[in-house]
Amino acid sequence: MKLEVHIGATPAGGPREGAQKAHGHDVEVARQGRRIRATIDGRTIEADAVEVADCTYSVVIEGRAYEVRVEPGPRGLRVHAGPREFSIGIEDPRTWRGRRTGALGAEGRQEIHAPMPGKVVRVLAEQGAAVEAGQGLLVIEAMKMQNEIRSPKKGTLERLLVEVGQAVNAGEPLAVVV
Repeated sequence: MKLEVHIGATPAGGPREGAQKAHGHDVEVARQGRRIRATIDGRTIEADAVEVADCTYSVVIEGRAYEVRVEPGPRGLRVHAGPREFSIGIEDPRTWRGRRTGALGAEGRQEIHAPMPGKVVRVLAEQGAAVEAGQGLLVIEAMKMQNEIRSPKKGTLERLLVEVGQAVNAGEPLAVVV
C-alpha cells in the first residue's frame, strides 16, 4: 500500500524553538506476520515488530532493537522512540483522487481494499444491501485504532469478502460495490 507520510520530529522534553518541521515522504508498506518491509522515498527497510504491551512495540531494524510507543495525536499519531517524539500524519493518495473528483464520485464496479494490515472487528452493511457514498461498510482495527472502511459510491454491496475476526493484509480485497 502506498501512502504519503508527514513526519515532524520533536526533541526530548517537548517542542522548542527551531524544532524540525514536518517533511512528506512516499511510503509503501507490506507486512507478513511480524515482518515489515517499508520503502521510504525509494529506500527499502526491513524490520521485525512485535507488540510487547498496549501500544508499545519492540522493533528490530538491521540488528538494532528499539522500543516504540504509538498513541493518537492531534492530527494523526504521536510516536515515541527512545528520547525522540515524532508527529505523524498519514494520507492515502486514493483519498486525494476522491477529493479532486468532488461530487462526481466513483463510477462503475468498485473493489475496496484494506488500507493497512489489521483485523476485521465489525461489519456494518450486509451483502446485497443498498449503500450510500461514504457509508461505513466495515471496521478494521490496526495498532489499537479502529478504522471505518466506507463505500466509495452509492450502489449495492455486491460482495463482502471478509468476516468479523478475520485478519487482513494491506491491499487485500474486502468488498465490491456496484
